[in-house]
Formats: sequence, structure tokens, C-alpha cells
Amino acid sequence: MASFNTTTTTTNTNEIDHQIKISSTSSVKEEKNLEEEVKVEMSEMEKSKVGIMRALVQKQDPSNCKEVNDDLMIRRFLRARDMDVEKASQMFLKYLSWRHSFMPPNGGCFTNSDVATDIAHNKVFMQGHDKQGRPLLLVYGGRHKQHNPDHLKRFVVYCLEKLCTRMPKGHEMFVAIGDLKGWGYANCDIRGYLAGLSILQDCYPERLGKLFLVNVPYIFMTAWKMVYPFIDKNTKKKIVFVDNKKLKPTLLNDIHEEQLPEIYGGKLSLVPIQDC
Repeated sequence: MASFNTTTTTTNTNEIDHQIKISSTSSVKEEKNLEEEVKVEMSEMEKSKVGIMRALVQKQDPSNCKEVNDDLMIRRFLRARDMDVEKASQMFLKYLSWRHSFMPPNGGCFTNSDVATDIAHNKVFMQGHDKQGRPLLLVYGGRHKQHNPDHLKRFVVYCLEKLCTRMPKGHEMFVAIGDLKGWGYANCDIRGYLAGLSILQDCYPERLGKLFLVNVPYIFMTAWKMVYPFIDKNTKKKIVFVDNKKLKPTLLNDIHEEQLPEIYGGKLSLVPIQDC
């Protein structure tokens, strides 16, 4: 499993509050610029660093797996480490080791039976896309129930792999809505949240385009303040806390009405992740 560096876990309440305020009013223009940057062809500098990084990785891991030959994947790891080849190479090698030990053998993926407990919670749906063509994921935090953390890790990977395999051509990111309506302490799973965050950031870097947190109850902030220090700076920029009074117009800034789930005033029916 990918792991966190736990040396900087002190929660800065002012920083968290400031981040929430900024996220609530984040500009659509800024987000579009982020996505446009991802969609453009590689610059000469990026091509050069991708080649150097591939050589470094192959020197330490000569297995020549398909991931090593994926230029866009290597670029995502580079971007996650601010184009630092050495840091990105170490991150990528850890990812390859994790994938070899965690995923089903022979390049397989987890099946519905592997994640049956989480599927039974009926908490994750995938349908539609935002205005930029990125697939849309909906997660009901209030339906999550604590259980075996290894099972949850498998479910997180199961969902991310589904998203990645259905990524439209020319896109590398997805958009998520985290709906916390009904969330309470019975749903609080800090260990699970950190495990899922670690997998997202360390093994699927630069895949998350934006995360809308909606219907957020006040008590959730207790859990948020525990998780926040582990969120890297790139991910923090993509999190938007949505004011309940501005829920539909905020979502419509990024998602056309025909692609927005019905529960938020749109026209699209929910599709359980296992049916996608």
C-alpha cells in the first residue's frame, strides 16, 4: 500500500478555514486552465523529462511493464512532483511495487465479487461528464460503513480503475461529487479516508480534476481537520465546499443540466458503479 509521510500532521485551523472559503468561490476559469494544461501536447521539456525518467525507472525495474511505456502516465507522476525527475521516479517505482503486490495477478482488475461489501452500501455512482468531458463520479459519504480496511482499499482501486478505463480520449482526469447528507459519526472512518487518499495521490496522481463537497454537515469538519494535513497542495486546489443555498448553480457552472444527476436538479439518472 502507498503510505503517507506522517511527519507534518499538525492541523492549522486558520489554513483549513481559509481553504474552505477559497474553495467555495473558486473560479471556473482557473479550473479550465488546469484542464487545458493537461490536454495540450507534451512540450519539449516534458518529452525530455519523460525520457529521462523512463530510463531511470527501467534501470531500477527492468520488467518493462506497460506502465513504463505510457508517456502520459509518466507525465502525471512528474507533474505530481513538480517535474522533479528524481522524486517522480521514486514515486513511480513505489507505485509499480504497490501494483505488483496489491493488484490481481497478470494485470487483472478487481471484480464485483472482490468488493461486494462496499457495493452493497450503494454509495458510489458513475454517470455523465462535466462541460470539459471529464467523467463524473458521485459518492454518498453518509452511506459508508466502517469495515475491513483492506476491502475498502480494493474498492477504491476498483472505482478508480473503472474511471480510468472509461476516460474519454484526450482526457486524463475525472470530477467527483462527495455528498455528505446524513453523514454522522457512525460513518466516520479516518483510517479508511486516509487509505483512500493515499491511493489516489500516490498511485493515481493527477487523475482528480475537481471534487465538490456538498451537503456538508458541521460535524464533518471534525473529521476534515484530521484528514486535511495529509492532502497534498495540488489536491487541495481541486476541492470545493459548496454552499447548500448555491448547490445547483454551482454545479451547473461545471456540469450541463442534462449531465447533472436528477437529485441536484439535473436530468441524468444515477448509475451504480458496478453497472458501468
